[in-house]
Amino acid sequence: MSQSDKSRTTVDIYGRSYHIKGNEKAEQIRHVANLVDEKMRQIHEFNKSLDTTNLAVLTAVNTMNDYIKLQAEFEALQSLLDEKEE
Repeated sequence: MSQSDKSRTTVDIYGRSYHIKGNEKAEQIRHVANLVDEKMRQIHEFNKSLDTTNLAVLTAVNTMNDYIKLQAEFEALQSLLDEKEE
């Protein structure tokens, strides 16, 4: 994908606008931005004293933790499928 083929999308996350350019379709970028916004707002509900930077870092840590758990579950399921095929 060339530089000119990249999608340019403006999204709002936690009350701020961001201009994002990437290889994904605009709909995908907006979807991801909405999930990040939701997660930040959920975390803020339990940690109202966090400033935006700390809230963003905590959101990133929580998201990566969820990703690692899902990745481990996927690998376990993949192993089960591989065993069944043998």
